Amino acid sequence: MIDHCSFSIDPGRLDIHLDFPRGSCFACPLCNAPCKAYDTDILTWRHLNFFQHQTYLHARTPRVECSRCGVHRVNVPWARPNSGFTLLFEAFVIQLVKAMPVLSAARLVGEHDTLVWRILHHYVDSARAQADHSSVTQVGIDETAARRGHDYVSLFVDLQQRKVLFVAPGKDASTVSDFAQDLQAHKGDPLAITEVSADLSKAYIKGVADSLPNASQTFDKFHVVSLVNDAVDEVRRLESKLQPELSGTRYLWLKNPANLTASQELQLQTFDLTRCHLKTTRAYQIRLVFQDLYAQPPEEAELYLKRWYFWATHSRIQPIIDVARTIRAHQDGILRWFDSHINNGILEGINSLVQAAKAKARGYRSDRNFATVIYLIAGKLDLSCQPT
Repeated sequence: MIDHCSFSIDPGRLDIHLDFPRGSCFACPLCNAPCKAYDTDILTWRHLNFFQHQTYLHARTPRVECSRCGVHRVNVPWARPNSGFTLLFEAFVIQLVKAMPVLSAARLVGEHDTLVWRILHHYVDSARAQADHSSVTQVGIDETAARRGHDYVSLFVDLQQRKVLFVAPGKDASTVSDFAQDLQAHKGDPLAITEVSADLSKAYIKGVADSLPNASQTFDKFHVVSLVNDAVDEVRRLESKLQPELSGTRYLWLKNPANLTASQELQLQTFDLTRCHLKTTRAYQIRLVFQDLYAQPPEEAELYLKRWYFWATHSRIQPIIDVARTIRAHQDGILRWFDSHINNGILEGINSLVQAAKAKARGYRSDRNFATVIYLIAGKLDLSCQPT
């Protein structure tokens, strides 16, 4: 019950003091047996603001002596144990962090960002500890930049539930092993994973083969098409040194015809694709034909790819020949799409959210902080879960 309140104008602060009647009984925090107060201390919690004024709860909080469990501090209904904040304040902070950087949220509520990180780590770790991954059978794998340079984390996403399951520092084969262990810790079974979508990373290919042995690997079609796009762009860059008319035309050859602007369409028409002898125009046509692979009937896809490979490798355009050989070496995983119909489109969407959050925050001090934010915005965690 409220014993009394006090308000200070400068600085604006409201203090609410709580107490309990003499002779009250309390539940033992371990076994719930009714117990008398053993002794008390005054504890304080930061609460939601009263208008623009900071508000604090102060409560004479007892310890009880249980005949079975010994002496323990009772739990209060408005705050979790060992926290200096009320549950409502913590819930408010979590909602803020979903929309803004941690430092900005900390400044808004008038607390140090270290304390905000402690709140986030507690709730995210608690929710992940109780997450159930027993139904996971399809997984997407992709890396995202953690910091400038070559510092990455790997994201493992449930393609059916569209949520991040696991974040691992790095992008080598060991990240898949770490995911398999984490999956088992959350009631999942690595042997139950039947489909994996990833890029053509040798590390991921090896990691999946070793740690998810029953999974068929589908190479993400957007990544495969991107490899061909890169080859076309390399041809243009090399040829533009001798052909000035190719300067400033990069996106003509990387965009699909339907996505060209009106001015780009006019510019492309200046290159007569049926008569032009530029390597770039031939590479462009090879790219368009490759993209049509994914529109083929499943029973014709392998023959279509075989014919495209013959054309590409006889084009006498080295970047195109190189990418064609790469595609041939990964043909089974590319054609697997016609059975699995999975790709990393979901991961690309999550990646854009993650990178937007990172950009607003101007980076994170540690991989743990970065992973916590990823779980918070893309993990679909039940943050009301608390360890029992």
